[in-house]
Amino acid sequence: MSNEQLGFFIKIALGVFAVLLVAYLIINKFTNKKNTKFVASLVDGTKTKKYSKEILYQKIYIVITRIPFLRRYVLKLRRRLEIINLEDEYLTRMQVAQMMTRGIIVVIPLTLVIWMVAKNNTVLLATLLLFELFFIETFLSGMVDKIDNKLLKEQIDMFSEMRHAYHEFNLVEEAVYEVAQNDELDVSRQAGKIYEILIADDPEMELEKYYDIAPNSFLKEFAGISYLTKEFGDRTDKDGASLYLKNLNNITQEMQIEILKREKLDYVFQSLSMIAALPILFLEPIKNWALSMFAFTKSFYDGKTGFIVQILLIVLTFICYILVRKLKDNGSVDTGRDMQNPWENKLYKKKYVKWFVDKIVPKEGTKEYRLKTRLMKDSATKLKIEWLYIDRCMYAVVAFLVSMFVFWQLHNLTIQYIYDEPKAEYDLLGNMNADEEKSAMAELEIHNKYVRKYKSDKGVTQDVILKDLQRDEFYKTATEEELAEAASWMYDDLKTLQNEYMKAFEVLISFGVGAIAYYGPVWLLMFQKIMRQMEMENEVMQFQTIILMLMKIERVNVEMILEWLERYSNIYREPISKCVNNFESGPWEALEELKNDVSFPQLIRIVESLQSAVEKIPIREAFDELDTERAYYQEKRKDSNERLISRKSMIGKVVGFAPMVALFCGYLIAPLCVIGLLSMTEAFANMSSQM
Repeated sequence: MSNEQLGFFIKIALGVFAVLLVAYLIINKFTNKKNTKFVASLVDGTKTKKYSKEILYQKIYIVITRIPFLRRYVLKLRRRLEIINLEDEYLTRMQVAQMMTRGIIVVIPLTLVIWMVAKNNTVLLATLLLFELFFIETFLSGMVDKIDNKLLKEQIDMFSEMRHAYHEFNLVEEAVYEVAQNDELDVSRQAGKIYEILIADDPEMELEKYYDIAPNSFLKEFAGISYLTKEFGDRTDKDGASLYLKNLNNITQEMQIEILKREKLDYVFQSLSMIAALPILFLEPIKNWALSMFAFTKSFYDGKTGFIVQILLIVLTFICYILVRKLKDNGSVDTGRDMQNPWENKLYKKKYVKWFVDKIVPKEGTKEYRLKTRLMKDSATKLKIEWLYIDRCMYAVVAFLVSMFVFWQLHNLTIQYIYDEPKAEYDLLGNMNADEEKSAMAELEIHNKYVRKYKSDKGVTQDVILKDLQRDEFYKTATEEELAEAASWMYDDLKTLQNEYMKAFEVLISFGVGAIAYYGPVWLLMFQKIMRQMEMENEVMQFQTIILMLMKIERVNVEMILEWLERYSNIYREPISKCVNNFESGPWEALEELKNDVSFPQLIRIVESLQSAVEKIPIREAFDELDTERAYYQEKRKDSNERLISRKSMIGKVVGFAPMVALFCGYLIAPLCVIGLLSMTEAFANMSSQM
């Protein structure tokens, strides 16, 4: 390592130390204020040390909530963690502070690396900083997902304890209370909440409230089965086993399958998001390496073509990154975003924005309106149709402005290249030597003098420039051939310079790009819909498990089963909700309409069994095959998950590695091959003409 590099890294280290020191002083200043007294009161009597980590994180939380940029991430994390922690404010604040602290520790060195890589390229620097924001969101979301997965694994331990407690007390509420006393498990808070529901004056209403805030569907099932067992009593099946415990076992098996599925998906996608975003970090290093090794590529990397390829790579990377995230997170609920009052709604409240959006949103009852609303439901988005069209307009406006900026930057690059690039004969491998470079730069100064002189004169000719060069002191020893070549060089550059302005067709292309971007949100919903359709079989098999748990409980009817299916449905929520709403007006007709609305064969079989249970036979007999073929359905569920993961893995790898392949093929190999062949052809032609 050279002294210059060593000094550079020492400066970076000192800079990081200074930032940390300033951060500590700011934290120390804020934490001595009155606001920390409230936090201290939350943990009064629980702290074991004067300076514990818990108190430190509570103080950090207060600081970061006052910083506008960081406050946005704090609120997103809170929305997800509050559900998991069930209004435990102290724990929620501590976890948010922990995650934000880790995020800041990652951001500082990452920002320094980005600055070192792209400090000479403004467009690339802005793009990398934008991607850094996406990376931080991925990083923070991943930490919340770990807590969610941890909660799911703890539920298996809780259900194991629940079995022992139920054997001891033989009462559901007492068994739930017993497992809620285990402070070592975070899921015990959920058990405590379910216990409060079971002993409430109106448990049915409290249960409906809990369904809206439960962290996962398995806790919903546990709460619902516990309530039904408490209300209607437990039964024993033909083997003498408790029906309640058997249902707990069914939920446990579902959780085990889900945990395996999540772990495999995490393993497959753990690095694909970064692989999709990583290529843009190598744009500048590849360019610098190619220029240092092959000087003849300068016309590509510093010219219009290289800039266009760079922009296309950035756009491709952005699209692939979004698709990989959607592919991995498909089916999950986006609780990290405020859907009560998002930025689209705030913008829609503006008078002129509302007037414009209402003009372009399709009217209710039209075919376009039905298609869009159906697509939104199929993709499980929480956007309203007005918000969707605001997104579409914003995509179009941003794409148009970016396209105009790209064209403007292309003209600037061409102008800069004319003024900065000397006329020289490059070797295929290497650069000019010192004498050649000195002579070329001297000639470039003369070139720039005459280009600036005539750049506003569109009637100038090559002969006029040649006559000026003949009188110039620099060319007093030049031959007529050299003078003609210099005049031709200056004349060509001059005409190119005069032609570098924003043209009408470039504005039209920008409008075209904006029009394409206008359909971007719709295409994203279509992709999300396709990914959700891959999980149809998985959802129907979950329906079978729910029916298996309900079919043997006394007083359970078809309408109750439909309500449970609606509660846990995702892909088929709309047709099942319509069936529930129409059930009282005619059970058979409502189920027949549901059968016509769906096309998946296994779900149609479930609907036909429900029709049989409405008028002909008991529910237990209608779904008797579910009980007898339970092992078969379990194996089929595992096989379905394997195929689902395999398909997602294949699509994810194609999408995730596409930017990397495009980087090396389109930005390195293709330019070297094409420009190298052209340079060799020109060199051979010159050699032939001289012989």
